[in-house]
Amino acid sequence: MTPLEQMARDFAAAAHQAAGQKRKYTGEPYETHPQAVAEIVRSVPHTEAMLCAAHLHDVVEDTGVPLARIEDMFGFEVALLVEQLTDVSKPSDGNRAVRKRLDLEHTAKASPQAKTIKLADLIDNSSSILARDPGFARVYLREKIALLKVLVNGDQKLWARAHEIARVGLVQLD
Repeated sequence: MTPLEQMARDFAAAAHQAAGQKRKYTGEPYETHPQAVAEIVRSVPHTEAMLCAAHLHDVVEDTGVPLARIEDMFGFEVALLVEQLTDVSKPSDGNRAVRKRLDLEHTAKASPQAKTIKLADLIDNSSSILARDPGFARVYLREKIALLKVLVNGDQKLWARAHEIARVGLVQLD
């Protein structure tokens, strides 16, 4: 792990901890999720910026850390990836379907590198949700099948893995 990636990992862990975040189903420290996402990204062709952004992908959205701080600390390339990975919808935008459509439209414009990180995020979240919340998994996996349509130019190995998890998961739940 490079010093910059270690700094991103430590920063994300501290930000999520300061926000009091825990993993929804397990109560584990939240940083286990971005660390898992980074390891999935590490398994395919990647850059240092992608690994940093994998660690930081939920920081702006979930902890209130401004994107400008990410750019100041980690540079433009990492901040751009984090911006592309950060949901743009707000509760005031409407119901879940409306918000997910807005976020999908934002993700569709992302770079292939950001889409690769998003695929890793989807893989880690899908596995966790399928194992622990079959009721919500039906809704979540249908949303992810739609999202996969705009993630096709991310890493193909991760795309195939995410598609298989979603497809098989829905079959098992039905």
